[in-house]
Amino acid sequence: MRWTSRARPARPARGAPRRGVPDAAIATVTVVALVSGIWLVRSGTEGHPPPQPSAAQADARSEGEAPAAPPLPPSPPDRIRIPAIRVNAPLVGLGLTSSGSLEAPPPERKDVAGWYEAGTKPGETGTAVVAGHVDNADGPAVFYNLGALKRGNTVEMDRRDGSVAVFTVDAVEVYDSRNFPDEKVYGPARRPELRVITCGGGYAKKTGYQGNVVVFAHLTGSR
Repeated sequence: MRWTSRARPARPARGAPRRGVPDAAIATVTVVALVSGIWLVRSGTEGHPPPQPSAAQADARSEGEAPAAPPLPPSPPDRIRIPAIRVNAPLVGLGLTSSGSLEAPPPERKDVAGWYEAGTKPGETGTAVVAGHVDNADGPAVFYNLGALKRGNTVEMDRRDGSVAVFTVDAVEVYDSRNFPDEKVYGPARRPELRVITCGGGYAKKTGYQGNVVVFAHLTGSR
């Protein structure tokens, strides 16, 4: 899997509030497939692609913004846990490539996810971004079942200061890469929010996955 960008994720200026990506530079780190899905062809299981979210899990913010827990002090995350889909994975920091796109986690480490370490840290005010592979040439990877999440499920982030940030899922959506809603996914937030992203949508042998599954969540507790 590789990551492309139509606009470069911007680093916050020194002394500026860290609210995710600044208003003037909405990050676009759309995920597209490179080798993802090859295992489907090799194993003859093309009829069993990763689960995709249903319309029932779509964004419901028009119903009102759910209450959030108070923001936490900044601390880098070390691990992500999503009990509903049995994810318990270490996190690596992701930076930018020379072309300005977001780096991908190592493709051979399908058990690892990554977070954009120049942006918001999960738990502080703003939009934090975590991303990982849906599969690789050997089979399903860390976020293969991400599309099966439902509203109300939880995402836990173990932080380096010893705390655990607990997020509740607000929506799970899939977007075609040609119509990716940059501002909705990566725009700044007034409360602690999280986006978890992987490949998704339709699959074609020549081009791989056609879009992205995105989980929207907000901080609801800590311990």
